[in-house]
Amino acid sequence: MAVLDILKYPDARLHRVAERVPVVDDRIRRLVADMAETMYKAPGIGLAATQVNVHERVVVIDVTEEKNELRVFINPEIIRKSDTLQSYEEGCLSIPGIYDKVERPDAVTVTALDLDGKPFTIDTDGLLAVCIQHEIDHLDGILFIQHLSRLKQNRIKQKIAKMAKEREAG
Repeated sequence: MAVLDILKYPDARLHRVAERVPVVDDRIRRLVADMAETMYKAPGIGLAATQVNVHERVVVIDVTEEKNELRVFINPEIIRKSDTLQSYEEGCLSIPGIYDKVERPDAVTVTALDLDGKPFTIDTDGLLAVCIQHEIDHLDGILFIQHLSRLKQNRIKQKIAKMAKEREAG
């Protein structure tokens, strides 16, 4: 296993739409293991392959405090969203230090493949539902800040530029 480099906003590669995984093989299983190690080390609760510059539809998630329930979603698709919305404060490993409330459906049904290439369906709500939606957005080239107002997006861009200047200065 290896810790992978996480792309940081405003890297244009974060907006590339990921391709479906044609077959779940050892290469994909190795990618999942590396992504899990990267996510846990960061530390984070979710990571999409797009964030490590692999443009295939692979997501790893672990929303437990103990970090002992890794969930793997290969070619995930949301097939149902609840009508009720919930606001959660979201952050992102690709946009460190930035957090804001995003309104999303509070429950989703997702289909995906597991590490053996077998299809499964999950109904979920709460934090796991938010995380799945956030990571699938990554696979579609969408960052959580794109769900915010233009004003908030501009403030975030200014804050990130200021943080970059401070890092360069020293």
